Amino acid sequence: MMQLVVMATLLVLAGASKHCSLGCSLKNYKLEVKSCDKTAFINTTSCEGQCYQEDPVYHSPKEQPTQNVCFANWTYEEKHIGSCPFGVTYPVAKSCMCASCKQSYTDCDRLNRSCS
Repeated sequence: MMQLVVMATLLVLAGASKHCSLGCSLKNYKLEVKSCDKTAFINTTSCEGQCYQEDPVYHSPKEQPTQNVCFANWTYEEKHIGSCPFGVTYPVAKSCMCASCKQSYTDCDRLNRSCS
């Protein structure tokens, strides 16, 4: 359960950026976690950026264009806060890559926002 909370927080932080960057790369984050009523900050990494995408001139109803999205190669690490016997498990992106969006577990809708 704690992994899901930490992962959701990390994804919100990744989406909070107000600028757009082309390419997919590692970004450092400071993540706030709680365990045994103690709070700490953990340094971790996630992937950020937009992958190059070309829209075809003609959109076929039978064949949708493949969208590339930024994926991470994840591992999980554990940290103990103070003398708390329960560790906090959090995600760490080891590498990033642009790859075809997998509709089975990802929302592959196009982004319709401008970069500022």
